[in-house]
Amino acid sequence: MTKKPQKTEKHEIETTGHSWDGIEEFNNPLPRWWLWTFYLTIIWGIGYVIAYPAWPLISGATPGVLGYSTRAEVAADIEEFDTANAGIEAKLVGTELTALSEDPELLQFAANAGRSIFATNCSTCHGSGAAGAKGYPNLLDDDWLWGGDIDAIYATVNHGIRNETDPDARFSQMPAFGEFLSEEEIAQVVNHVMAISGQEADTTLASAGATVFMDNCASCHMDEGTGDREQGAPNLTDAIWLYGGDVDTLTETVSNSRYGVMPNWNTRLSDADVRAVAAYVHQLGGGE
Repeated sequence: MTKKPQKTEKHEIETTGHSWDGIEEFNNPLPRWWLWTFYLTIIWGIGYVIAYPAWPLISGATPGVLGYSTRAEVAADIEEFDTANAGIEAKLVGTELTALSEDPELLQFAANAGRSIFATNCSTCHGSGAAGAKGYPNLLDDDWLWGGDIDAIYATVNHGIRNETDPDARFSQMPAFGEFLSEEEIAQVVNHVMAISGQEADTTLASAGATVFMDNCASCHMDEGTGDREQGAPNLTDAIWLYGGDVDTLTETVSNSRYGVMPNWNTRLSDADVRAVAAYVHQLGGGE
């Protein structure tokens, strides 16, 4: 590293003085076009940080002499579309949800807008295709905890479920039966639920479980286990399960209960947006 650049006899070009296994590096000058390009990029960079927002500060960034803002640009685009849609959104708010089907243009607008709103706000839990996941209802079928007509869907989206921010949120709570039923009684009622849902079950346990079910579960799930939408109590006689219908999952559900929470969207979305997403969900295939 301390050697002075040397000239080779053959090329008569200085080397850098570095040598790797006898291989030396020529000290050729950089091409002029490359140097000028490099200088121009430096000049351009200085001009950019003067003209546009560039350097981050504690609570913002240097604004730049041109005052350009990507946030302001996006806000302007949003305002432009809000202005363009103001008329039809007002019409959506002023129309009974059950009457949307009578206005094809309004229904199409609501469904298209609702699709975008759903993708942004609801797909995280219910999936991009609204097929749901464990603990998150499938919105494509006709099995509804709180009702599947468009008014019921609107109420659910608007106020949410079991949240602590909306006094009108749909609310119900399943007890943790593991606190006052024995393991044997839980096994009995689990087998009864499996039997009424058409699954293989221990007939002896299921028979005893019918009594346990009537004493502890029928007040919400009804005598036949068909559920009650007024309480958000699911139908236990079909093959649709929110958390799972196998022995282990049902035992966990009965023992420790479930307590799913959905936020109320009326504080995050406009009434037109809530109506649009309700219309979108309703027309997915499972709406009643």
